[in-house]
Amino acid sequence: MAATAAEQQQFYLLLGNLLSPDNVVRKQAEETYENIPGQSKITFLLQAIRNTTAAEEARQMAAVLLRRLLSSAFDEVYPTLPSDVQTAIKSELLMIIQMETQSSMRKKICDIAAELARNLIDEDGNNQWPEGLKCMLIWFIPQVIAALLQTMEDQGNQRVQAHAAAALINFTEDCPKSLLIPYLDNLVKHLHSIMVLKLQELIQKGTKLVLEQVVTSIASVADTAEEKFVPYYDLFMPSLKHIVENAVQKELRLLRGKTIECISLIGLAVGKEKFMQDASDVMQLLLKTQTDFNDMEDDDPQISYMISAWARMCKILGKEFQQYLPVVMGPLMKTASIKPEVALLDTQDMENMSDDDGWEFVNLGDQQSFGIKTAGLEEKSTACQMLVCYAKELKEGFVEYTEQVVKLMVPLLKFYFHDDILQLLNTKHCARVRGPEYLTQMWHFMCDALIKAIGTEPDSDVLSEIMHSFAKCIEVMGDGCLNNEHFEELGGILKAKLEEHFKNQELRQVKRQDEDYDEQVEESLQDEDDNDVYILTKVSDILHSIFSSYKEKVLPWFEQLLPLIVNLICPHRPWPDRQWGLCIFDDIIEHCSPSSFKYAEYFLRPMLQYVCDNIPEVRQAAAYGLGVMAQYGGDNYRPFCTEALPLLVRVIQSADSKTKENVNATENCISAVGKIMKFKPDCVNVEEVLPHWLSWLPLHEDKEEAVQTFSYLCDLIESNHPIVLGPNNTNLPKIFSIIAEGEMHEAIKHEDPCAKRLANVVRQVQTSGGLWTECIAQLSPEQQAAIQELLNSA
Repeated sequence: MAATAAEQQQFYLLLGNLLSPDNVVRKQAEETYENIPGQSKITFLLQAIRNTTAAEEARQMAAVLLRRLLSSAFDEVYPTLPSDVQTAIKSELLMIIQMETQSSMRKKICDIAAELARNLIDEDGNNQWPEGLKCMLIWFIPQVIAALLQTMEDQGNQRVQAHAAAALINFTEDCPKSLLIPYLDNLVKHLHSIMVLKLQELIQKGTKLVLEQVVTSIASVADTAEEKFVPYYDLFMPSLKHIVENAVQKELRLLRGKTIECISLIGLAVGKEKFMQDASDVMQLLLKTQTDFNDMEDDDPQISYMISAWARMCKILGKEFQQYLPVVMGPLMKTASIKPEVALLDTQDMENMSDDDGWEFVNLGDQQSFGIKTAGLEEKSTACQMLVCYAKELKEGFVEYTEQVVKLMVPLLKFYFHDDILQLLNTKHCARVRGPEYLTQMWHFMCDALIKAIGTEPDSDVLSEIMHSFAKCIEVMGDGCLNNEHFEELGGILKAKLEEHFKNQELRQVKRQDEDYDEQVEESLQDEDDNDVYILTKVSDILHSIFSSYKEKVLPWFEQLLPLIVNLICPHRPWPDRQWGLCIFDDIIEHCSPSSFKYAEYFLRPMLQYVCDNIPEVRQAAAYGLGVMAQYGGDNYRPFCTEALPLLVRVIQSADSKTKENVNATENCISAVGKIMKFKPDCVNVEEVLPHWLSWLPLHEDKEEAVQTFSYLCDLIESNHPIVLGPNNTNLPKIFSIIAEGEMHEAIKHEDPCAKRLANVVRQVQTSGGLWTECIAQLSPEQQAAIQELLNSA
């Protein structure tokens, strides 16, 4: 990237001429500059910026030109540079920033780096220059922290101090832990001295604004630092407990709430072992506040802080928290039961009320608006989330509260104005302790409401959550959980969802022909399409749970949806339709075979065709279907297994089959080949295919298919298959390599029976000394360590 001294000297003259007041000289210089090739231009500009002995005006001009070049001509210049030159440019920029001492020049160089970084973020938002961002953060962190702390210590203006503390909160919340730790000691000591000073001010003068923000700053630092905050724990906890115990006046409610939050966040950060020295005292303080809960006003800011703090204490104490549930649950249920104030108003009344704090309105047309008072809704939502948290953490310890929680939360499915947590399954797991009758009773209470909500919920985000929860519930409850009325109502709703899906696609195509169509409209249409596809995935989830629970018994009911599902996999449909349509037929093959063959005329040809589709997601769905066809399909599927094999092999052997975007589809193809050999061996020449299949192993991206594949490999090894083991066991080193790679990529969990089978294969070889030595010798150190890890764990 270096230019000769003479060339660089000529360039300095050119920079001087670009700054000339003489129009003729300047115009000639501009023409000369424009004719310099892109790579040379960047080289000259960087050397000019780096040369601190050059005239300041020339350096400033070079910085402006380089930023302009990266801004206006990045796509024409930068991608054409060799990769080593691109790397050199990035490294040199970072080096220049570090060395620059002149502040205005440093700012200009940082602007260049920022412009380069902006251009190196791709369309998916991936940062292709992470080290640049990291370096920038590392250099500015000390200055940011120092400036904020200095401002916080400025006693001249309390409001400015409070703003500085708020800025520090935002900074530490988003700062990566690894970057904050080197400055933690200095930061914490300053925060402690400021807290002590502001606590004295509170006692002497009653001023509390800055102390509120400082307490939250401490909480934010602890939350980011986690276990690294342990050495500073004893510095803060006594003062924080003092605030909670003594700040009981009405005007100090917010300070007390924030301090409760801070204590619980510190406890979560440092862990149970350290926090237990104060846990009893803290619990008593919280319990005292809790007993006064009924006396609190509805808008008391302590309420939301208390609710969240209890949940954190539950996470810290685990099962030991169960003893406090009788005290905690009453106020929590009360908050979760808040009923919103609503009103139907004409436009005039709405305008009169719009200034009233806490009201939001939805225009219903015809001069009418629906209003809802949002005060208290945030607390209601938080309380619902905390109920879910208790159920997850305490499991069977929460069982006596499951019924009242379910009865509270099910009506919230009809509540459109807040995205309340819908993880009802957590309470159902607790309900298992009460036995199957109790579980069935709870499910019947929920089921009708869930189905009705699927049919009526207008918000796509909330709808998708409800559909997901409903599918999971069916998986837990299993065969018999839906009666005839449920099936009838659900069938009509799913049919309507699919018909709406197709109608929306048609409407979007019409909008694309409109004269007002532009990029902005297309962006909006894409968002609509994404929402529609997401709901389609949830339709697939529900059908999956029904097929897996009811098997072929449900097929007569499904036939009302069959024409719509067939429409999804037509060649002219968008690829997500084809993908999810195939997934639904995959479930039918897997869970309803051999009865599924009566629908083969609708899906078999598309499935065979789509295994070679251009879209990886479509290929993957088709390949999975062919695999379960071999595994679960009856004799009628045999000819199609034979037909599928060369198509699968073609995909696996394509040049780009293992790229990031293709690997999952390819692994499903490899798994499908294994399933054909295992379950339909008379359909293919196993001896011919098996060596190729071994060469494609291991799988490690698709964990479910990896388990299937390793299980088949174990079958072959345990049966001493001659092709797999090779003459005189010559293939064993290759098999060891496959097992080691699978372990390194965590393809199989150690608790899975397949892991134990693989470990036993290794142990058997271990007993024959010479063969073991030969196998291990051909592995890399990492692979050897992986084999040892498997033996230790499985």
